[in-house]
Amino acid sequence: MTTASAASASYPAASETIDAAQERKAPGRPRNAQADEAILDAVLGLLSEGLSAAAVSIEAVAARAGVGKATIYRRWPNKDALLMDAIRGMKGPLPEPVGESVRDDLIALVKANRSGRAKRYSQVTACLIPELLRDDNLFEMWQTVMEPRRDVTRGVLRRGVENGELRADLDIEMAVLMMTAPSMVHGMLRWAPKVPEEGFAESLVDAFLRGAAA
Repeated sequence: MTTASAASASYPAASETIDAAQERKAPGRPRNAQADEAILDAVLGLLSEGLSAAAVSIEAVAARAGVGKATIYRRWPNKDALLMDAIRGMKGPLPEPVGESVRDDLIALVKANRSGRAKRYSQVTACLIPELLRDDNLFEMWQTVMEPRRDVTRGVLRRGVENGELRADLDIEMAVLMMTAPSMVHGMLRWAPKVPEEGFAESLVDAFLRGAAA
């Protein structure tokens, strides 16, 4: 390694040093939400352009977000943690069922997964799917993000079984799959172009309930 290379490896870039100094000016102040959003958007932007999760680097994210690498590492200990937060942010907050009607709650959950936010990031999901099949670590991260969302649907279905709205022998896990997979695939790939967007959630839930209702 040359002297210049050694110096480059030993000291952070000027932009990172300035960035770090700026954040140290006010000890204890809250994290910059704009920087957080810019960083997460940068990750999703790179993924939506077809860059693999393995190829996404902290350097590329920093350059796209307009921050120094030090800013990223103060927020996330490594790239895996950053990727997980980006995927979690892409999915948005967990929906909160009202709890008065299984049908209404299921429709609300389907609509939440077909929101403008979901459509915005559908390309990211499409790019990630092949990688989920090849990368066990990424697959586990995806499952970690998705399980709490599936738990919300499980809760609605179990409540329906308990109060008699749904049949007692309902296979909860199969029902969760039926409530999520068609909506996800159709929304992401426009799988069935003859199926209208208007009233999609209601039609899907009613079709499910014809077999699942008590």
